[in-house]
Amino acid sequence: MSNLRVRFAPSPTGYLHIGGARTALFNYLLAKKEEGTFVLRIEDTDLQRSTQESVDAILRAMDWLGLSYDEGPFYQSERTAIYREKIDQLLADGKAYRCYCTAEELETKRQQMQREGRKPKYDGTCRRLSPEGRGDQPHVIRFAAPANGETAFPDRIKGTISFRNEELDDLIIQRTDGSPTYNFVVVVDDATMGINLVIRGDDHINNTPRQILLYQALGYQVPEYAHVPMILGADKTRLSKRHGATSVMAYQEQGFLPEALVNYLARLGWSHGDQEIFSMAELIELFSLSDVGRSAGVFNPEKLLWLNSHYIKEEDPQRLAELVGPFLLQRGIQPEAGPDPVRVVSSLRERAKTLVELAEGAEFYYCETPDYNQADCEKFVTPAQQELFQILRERFAAATEFTAAPLKEAFQQVLDTLGLGFGKGAQPLRVAMTGSRGGPDLFELIEILGRERVLKRIDSALKRIS
Repeated sequence: MSNLRVRFAPSPTGYLHIGGARTALFNYLLAKKEEGTFVLRIEDTDLQRSTQESVDAILRAMDWLGLSYDEGPFYQSERTAIYREKIDQLLADGKAYRCYCTAEELETKRQQMQREGRKPKYDGTCRRLSPEGRGDQPHVIRFAAPANGETAFPDRIKGTISFRNEELDDLIIQRTDGSPTYNFVVVVDDATMGINLVIRGDDHINNTPRQILLYQALGYQVPEYAHVPMILGADKTRLSKRHGATSVMAYQEQGFLPEALVNYLARLGWSHGDQEIFSMAELIELFSLSDVGRSAGVFNPEKLLWLNSHYIKEEDPQRLAELVGPFLLQRGIQPEAGPDPVRVVSSLRERAKTLVELAEGAEFYYCETPDYNQADCEKFVTPAQQELFQILRERFAAATEFTAAPLKEAFQQVLDTLGLGFGKGAQPLRVAMTGSRGGPDLFELIEILGRERVLKRIDSALKRIS
């Protein structure tokens, strides 16, 4: 499409969730691919539920994911004058009318229709009043929808979708308090902002025929539509908090990299052959709505973790050290007071799935003495290892070059002298250095710790023995 204009239009009634983030991503990718315009609009007409905190959270999440927008953010709360003008236009054209029915009257009508086996919808009582109606009595304004025929549209993902107009209601477009409703303002916004392709979740499909009728009544050109299937949890129900974090920034707090989440969201409903790993540049180049599936995507936390561990392994160590810094601070660790964080993360990243795991793994590097695992200590830091630790301390203290290769060679010579196999000496030394049997390469971590810390830890082990 030439001059493509798409938009992402979240409501600031909570944080940006996974489904919304994927919708934003699909809009962003297509706009970038086709050199179009990506608009961000904040739909804050629900004044009771909209908060500045939610607006800020949405903007932070967009920024963290790298989804930069070309125009906006625009706020519906600042556009009331144009909504008022368009409602007056519909009233003047006889395409909208004032409805004075009370909530009690509407409920009575609804129950009567249900008893008669009819689909509950407004029966058009006030549609038959004169345009003046009942003066200033409390009222809503309804759109006078056509009662016959059908409204159909070609969906770029789901194919042609049609609705019989008799199934649609005379939609309320302005509430009693004078505020406009969602289905009305979204049409005015999209039309006046020149949006010519609406990519959104398929929970909006039932809104689409109502909105198309409003476009036509207002004399606007109807945009194209692409409704993206929803995201389900592993139990095939709609994704919710019980399936784990659904807020984008919760994934940042859990130590996910934005590239991993973007890659995962793109693959949740879209595919390009069997390829799993995509950079943002590749996604922009390859993305197409024709490759978006029609069925719901199933959220798989294990797949996201796998992707995240891949990105941690591939990340530049300098950036990885910067990213893990806040997670170290949360654990009370001051990285500048210990070994070089770049070397630390380089030694740990092969085993870490998240930045949180990376920070946990790094803790032993920075503490005064490691947090000893009781079972490992009882097995490997005992009087039987006293001579090993004493000789190693002497050799390490005297080493002219405190790097992995010569230290490993010196260690092997000590083992040969004592008649020990590698494992018999390596496990006690590892527990003395890290507090437990796990961790990165033994002599790499000893080099990173540095002579002073290593000698202190051997002293600490000897003290535990005595």
